[in-house]
Amino acid sequence: MISLTDTQKIGMGLTGFGVFFLFFGMILFFDKALLAIGNVLFVAGLAFVIGLERTFRFFFQKHKMKATGFFLGGVFVVLVGWPLIGMIFEIYGFFLLFRGFFPVVVGFIRRVPVLGSLLNLPGIRSVSNRVFSIMFVNH
Repeated sequence: MISLTDTQKIGMGLTGFGVFFLFFGMILFFDKALLAIGNVLFVAGLAFVIGLERTFRFFFQKHKMKATGFFLGGVFVVLVGWPLIGMIFEIYGFFLLFRGFFPVVVGFIRRVPVLGSLLNLPGIRSVSNRVFSIMFVNH
């Protein structure tokens, strides 16, 4: 079992609520208030979980500046009041920021009993391997 500090527990809660508000805001036709709350909670939760210094180091690495610009620019555009355009920017920035983690997540999902058996079916496995090698390995 992983032990978490109280600050990290608060961060996990904030991040979870942020994801919930973002999802709920998209379900309700891109409600800008819910998306803005979700963005603030998600970024604050991330800072609580990994710490302020590591958060800044993660977002402001030289090779991640484009991704950070799209993600934080999308947050700003949502806060200004254009939720659809802001979410498009955010999703693109999120994809660029966290694309290094996606192969790890797929590897983990392949070890989960029910989902792993689905991803390891012959047709699905070859397609997923090809898609992930094109999207994540070549960058």
